[in-house]
Amino acid sequence: MKFSFLTLFPSLIEGYFSDSILKRAIERDFMEVDYINPRDYTTNKHGKVDSPMIGGGAGMLMTPQPLFDSIKAIRKDCNNVHVIVVTPVGKPFKQSDAKRLAKKEHIVFVSGRYEGIDERFIEEEADELFSIGDFILTGGELASLVMCDSIARNIDGVLGNVDSLTVESFDSSMLEAPSFSKPKIYNEIGVPSELLKGNHAKISDLKNAMAKCKTKYFRPDMHKQL
Repeated sequence: MKFSFLTLFPSLIEGYFSDSILKRAIERDFMEVDYINPRDYTTNKHGKVDSPMIGGGAGMLMTPQPLFDSIKAIRKDCNNVHVIVVTPVGKPFKQSDAKRLAKKEHIVFVSGRYEGIDERFIEEEADELFSIGDFILTGGELASLVMCDSIARNIDGVLGNVDSLTVESFDSSMLEAPSFSKPKIYNEIGVPSELLKGNHAKISDLKNAMAKCKTKYFRPDMHKQL
């Protein structure tokens, strides 16, 4: 699978793929990442990619021409491109989206800057609009990385242990149950004794009960749906 980042600041993104799981996934050809800078496609003689908003308004807007030409260049290499525009007005990104999008061949994340992106580009080229929360960032790069990470870990082979995907928060209507590691007692604090007895049926029941309690405490909105 290929991820392309359409961004004015590729360096904000590149470093994330230089370590850990996603670095190994790239080295093993489970995924590919590249970066496209709209500045490389602008026809403006000064290299500008922004302009004041028509009708007035504070700040500058990313102009359509460099964005349209950037996407056109991407589509020359792959017809099956899924374009995601990152924007606060998009629908909330969820785990179900990550799992669905992991089946795509090529995803392009378009990261806005300044006051956003000319609406004509969004209307013509975006397949989906996503937001990662009800807050504003200085640009879409961080949100693009968040979504890419979430999608990538659902690609076959990226995680060394596929069981890591089987019991996770948001795969059901509950958060994941609390987890504990060795030692059994640390700073005089132990772990639930049932986890130490080896009865897998009782352990499963306990984890389910703890998951419900955790969901009720941290996400009462989700608990109401149980």
